Amino acid sequence: MPELPEVETVMRGLRARLEGRVIVRAATHRAGMRWAFPPGLAARLTGARVESFRRRAKYILMRLDGGASVLIHLGMSGRMNIGPRHPNAIPAHEHLTLETDDGWRVGFVDPRRFGSIDLVPTEAEDAHRLLAGLGPEPLDGGFTAASLSASLAGKRTPIKAALLDQRVVAGLGNIYVCEALFRARLSPRRSAHTVAGARAARLVPEIKATLTEAIAAGGSSLRDYVRPDGELGYFQHAWKVYGREAQPCERCPGAPACPGIARIVQSARSTFFCARTQR
Repeated sequence: MPELPEVETVMRGLRARLEGRVIVRAATHRAGMRWAFPPGLAARLTGARVESFRRRAKYILMRLDGGASVLIHLGMSGRMNIGPRHPNAIPAHEHLTLETDDGWRVGFVDPRRFGSIDLVPTEAEDAHRLLAGLGPEPLDGGFTAASLSASLAGKRTPIKAALLDQRVVAGLGNIYVCEALFRARLSPRRSAHTVAGARAARLVPEIKATLTEAIAAGGSSLRDYVRPDGELGYFQHAWKVYGREAQPCERCPGAPACPGIARIVQSARSTFFCARTQR
């Protein structure tokens, strides 16, 4: 599933092409995806001007004139294709099409149909059932060592699982939690409550740095994810632990006590880490 950097990259691509434009035609090509489309979705979008964009966790909000926002979730395999408007047949697995007044076309393609679209009043975005209860944005100033420590207080789950809890911090996913824990030299198996304090002060900057670098790289291209312009993200080339089972750790290559990067399963997800340097 696309994580925060990939969703941010997609949002920026949509913003560059759609912000300030009028949607002259909108069409849905099925009744829905993960859930049914809102009634009259295509009619509501046709003729609307796109005012701005916002990302919240792994969701994109496209704000329209008239006070409505389109909430977009890419799901497991969703992507946004952007290109010049053309009369050709609808691409396979495209479920929503938008055409703009300056001749561009945006298609929401999702082969597995785990993505979703909804309409929500702009003023009530954060009250939507998918957004209500989310934790702080990791790149916002309000996400600090103190706020993370408070969220982890009393938690006996592994820190890896705690960071994936969207109520603790919004938008983090498996790849970037593994990478940030490595940078902070914290074991993914460490009990979450023990990270409060000095360890949280190490971890928060590494979370922010990991996400910032990944966004600058256009995210990580894994399976279905590509940027809206069709290009691949390339942060996967900077992964230090994720997907590198048994490969040398950059901190201790060839060290007798380091058998290489380990892989374990936590909460049904693969976790990659260096058992020698992450404590």
